[in-house]
Amino acid sequence: MAGDQSGETEPARRASDRGRYGRLSRERVLASALDLVDREGLSALSMRRLGAELGVEAMALYRYAASKDALLDGLVEALYLELEQRLGNGPERGSDWRAGLHRIARATYDACLTHPQAVPLLATRLLAVPLARRPAAVLRDHERVLALLRDAGFDEAATAAVFRAVTAWVLGYVSVELRPTVDNPDETDPAFRLGLHRLSAKELPLLRETAAALSEPGGHEGLASGLDALLDSLTGGSSRAASG
Repeated sequence: MAGDQSGETEPARRASDRGRYGRLSRERVLASALDLVDREGLSALSMRRLGAELGVEAMALYRYAASKDALLDGLVEALYLELEQRLGNGPERGSDWRAGLHRIARATYDACLTHPQAVPLLATRLLAVPLARRPAAVLRDHERVLALLRDAGFDEAATAAVFRAVTAWVLGYVSVELRPTVDNPDETDPAFRLGLHRLSAKELPLLRETAAALSEPGGHEGLASGLDALLDSLTGGSSRAASG
């Protein structure tokens, strides 16, 4: 039977959304989905499995996410909602723009490393979803960064350039931090732990030499120093927006 104007199908209307934690809400559904992915990875996420986690039939979830893709977009939304919580109301507007960007970058890094299994969605889903259709929390994050730059006196073109560069740096840095480097976690010898015996000493001498250093996370310090270098290259090292 066709759904009504609200978009709900007849089975979704019939399925109860009162589970073991009480009546569902979109926030509860997304939080449970994120918790499931944190524990078991993206491959474990399905409507059936999430329904079992919440104690409801899978059909009840379609009130809150109309499809698997919508549920994946919801995980992106949940990550950015957590970012908003970390930032709070924020001192960005009217404050030093570099300090504001560093604060946003660090909060983004922390949110992503708290939920590493969901981070790939920041590439796959945001590559698939046009700007105007991205989750509201994502758009508010964009607006926060743009407002910080415009308040600092950057014109439209410079604002766009810095926004792109900072976004690419932060998300790229997070992706590199989360790349696995340990080949055999049960090994105590560093070389065998990293699997260096699998790398040709003749063809890849520098990679073998640098692998141990590459396996160490850069952390907040690496994030900040790279961001400063990027901003220096874009603004000539000025702490203020260029005037022309």
